[in-house]
Amino acid sequence: MSANSPAPRASVAFVYGDNIDTDRIIPGKYTKTLDKRELAAHVLEDLDPEFRHRVQAGDVVVAGENFGCGSSREQAPIALQAAGVHAVIARSFAAIFFRNAINIGLPLLEIADYDIVTGDAIHIDLDAAAVRNERTGLMHAARPLPPVMIAILRAGGLVPYLAAHGDFVLPAAPLRADR
Repeated sequence: MSANSPAPRASVAFVYGDNIDTDRIIPGKYTKTLDKRELAAHVLEDLDPEFRHRVQAGDVVVAGENFGCGSSREQAPIALQAAGVHAVIARSFAAIFFRNAINIGLPLLEIADYDIVTGDAIHIDLDAAAVRNERTGLMHAARPLPPVMIAILRAGGLVPYLAAHGDFVLPAAPLRADR
């Protein structure tokens, strides 16, 4: 970023509770398409009917435990990303949602304890696995992602990553003394 570039806009947080399942993220009746505009038009409509009208590119969904539970529909993270969601922060994620999100390049941060409410402006540092809340000034530590997952996210998802690298480029494992 040059000295004349404006600072990046803080992400606005949209906070929800525990056990937000994939049917709440994108109702099953809309999963017959992969048209991202159609998915974005219905994202979270049963949970928060105004979300799609308020969310702006770069905003963040924040949730409690077990975000993305339920069916393995990959349209759930696609719908969030298509609506402009930059990342999802939760206390924990359902495993299949976590994998689907990484595969499409949607960053996820798992933070066990946070003080974020709807409307808070937050900044995410994926490399440092940290989130700063402007309202409170607090820095929240997230569970670090493995380097290969960060590389997949930086590439824009698994397909662009594999197109660029041809395979997984894993960091060298340290030698163990017992080998």
